[in-house]
Amino acid sequence: MAQLIDGKRLSNQVLQDVACEVERLRSEHNVVPTLAVVLVGEDPASQVYVRNKVKRAKEAGMGSILHRLDAGTTQGELNRLVDRLNHDPQVHGILVQLPLPSHLDEDEVIAAINPAKDVDGFHPLNVGALAAGQASLVPCTPQGCMIMLHRVMPELRGKHAVVVGRSNIVGKPMAALLLQADCTVTMAHSRTQEIESLCRNADILIAAAGRPGLVGADWIKPGATVIDVGINAVEVEGTRKLVGDVAFDAVSRTAGAITPVPGGVGPMTIACLLLNTTRAARQQLASLAPPQPSVSCP
Repeated sequence: MAQLIDGKRLSNQVLQDVACEVERLRSEHNVVPTLAVVLVGEDPASQVYVRNKVKRAKEAGMGSILHRLDAGTTQGELNRLVDRLNHDPQVHGILVQLPLPSHLDEDEVIAAINPAKDVDGFHPLNVGALAAGQASLVPCTPQGCMIMLHRVMPELRGKHAVVVGRSNIVGKPMAALLLQADCTVTMAHSRTQEIESLCRNADILIAAAGRPGLVGADWIKPGATVIDVGINAVEVEGTRKLVGDVAFDAVSRTAGAITPVPGGVGPMTIACLLLNTTRAARQQLASLAPPQPSVSCP
């Protein structure tokens, strides 16, 4: 059976580092890293995600501000709120929870966020910096995936990684991070021909297609590391449950290491959001050196 990559345990380790950095910023510079979250509308899944993010921020000793807006909020009203947060020196990170109601332009809102406070890593300037291999705020889910990969594969150089899914949130930044780690990267998607045979050549498989159970055991190279980014709600024998893009039971008998759903990538995403917020807070202190690749307790 495959080694289980425990996202809950790893996320707790990251959050301990975050709490240490929060305390350092508070004691040394009288700065409390603060995350502002904007939630528009009443989407049930978004409300759960936001509640978990705010809870984790408070547990780490960070400041958190939640702005709840009506589903009928206009583009101008949302943009003006983002502008106020951009200019608020007490706010170090801004997160606008996606998806937004259909009448709002997500790209316009993301572009309105100050790149230095864009803790989701979605602003075009941060996206471009990542693609160019420059320092930037990196999208949280791919960042969490890389931490998980490094825990089970200390040496990534030369490994063949296949990313299934080409979204701006996961697939594309995931590929960029893997390239920076000197992997040979192949991107696959809904139009890829013979995708199963392509995946069978992967040392690392990142499943981020949003299709429950898409990846079966016959897609997996024996001993490969499988990171399942998918979070899909499905009905199983009359019960609603969360499953990934990977058929976990079957694949875990072939893979060398695998993430569960839930309890895998999800907790790491929130931990990396808070890690980004501490990094953003430190960057915004002009008198301090740039943030280091990781933070840890003294």
